[in-house]
Amino acid sequence: MQKSLSVAPMMAWTDRHERYLLRLISPRTRLYTEMVTTGALVYGDHRQRLLAFDASEHPVVLQLGGNEAADLAGCARMAEREGYDEVNMNVGCPSDRVQSGRFGACLMLEPQRVADCVRAMLDAVTIPITVKCRIGVDEQEDYESFAAFAQTIQDAGCETVIVHARKAWLSGLSPKQNRDIPPLRYDYVYRLKQDLPDLKIIINGGITDPISVAEHLAGCDGVMIGRAAYQTPMLLAEFEHAVFGNDANTLTDPFVVLERYMAYVETQLSQDVYLKNMARHALGLFHARPGAKSWRRYLSENMCKPGAGVEVFQRAVEFLYPAEIAA
Repeated sequence: MQKSLSVAPMMAWTDRHERYLLRLISPRTRLYTEMVTTGALVYGDHRQRLLAFDASEHPVVLQLGGNEAADLAGCARMAEREGYDEVNMNVGCPSDRVQSGRFGACLMLEPQRVADCVRAMLDAVTIPITVKCRIGVDEQEDYESFAAFAQTIQDAGCETVIVHARKAWLSGLSPKQNRDIPPLRYDYVYRLKQDLPDLKIIINGGITDPISVAEHLAGCDGVMIGRAAYQTPMLLAEFEHAVFGNDANTLTDPFVVLERYMAYVETQLSQDVYLKNMARHALGLFHARPGAKSWRRYLSENMCKPGAGVEVFQRAVEFLYPAEIAA
């Protein structure tokens, strides 16, 4: 089974501009949208905006939040019509807002409902349907409950599960705390792969360096990177090399990435997209390089000003390696 690399769906982070930037760096990483609720697509007025993506983003996955099989199936059809490569069901988000809609991590307590939703989506489309989950919720500590959940959705036809290797506390912890406080149990995920060898298992949670990527691939079929890919986007090239070796055709020069991203930004500005919506994703582009702090400060202070354009990037980059830029 071919190993895979992906960037996690992250609310307020992995929008279409961020995905475009990451695709410039990494050609083979699988990119995910922010979670989109079925209600927003079925009943909302911004369906086209929520589903929009650039053709360069492929392979790109739409992550859905919902718990009604019919609605999820309908949204999966929308995703297939728009050209998405996969639909992923969110069974891992622990936020209060998500819980109030009875989807996200609380659905781990209803494995048969998740299975019914998966089956309905698979019946509706030809693209893959995957599930992103935790290893458990609240007082669930045992491996057996987690494995039973995975077996149930596999029996429904799900061939790939992405596992954030922490359980979720549905009350008492914020979403941010749920990303850090519950301990990582990578051993549960490795054991699941041994017990369900035909299920493709992608591991997520606390993966921040290429060395650990290689280690995880020994026990799983793929790795999903979260905040590390957003905060230090150039690391994605190193992650891709760790997964694909010499087959990875990555872009490793952040100045070249910036030049190409600015061309995209200019096009988007002409379509009335605000600079701040795009520039914020580039704040970490020069992480750990001389002048990076000044780069971030200048961008942050100027990207929100009325009428701000690509000249903000051009001025900010003057803080970085003047000799290299001149060459």
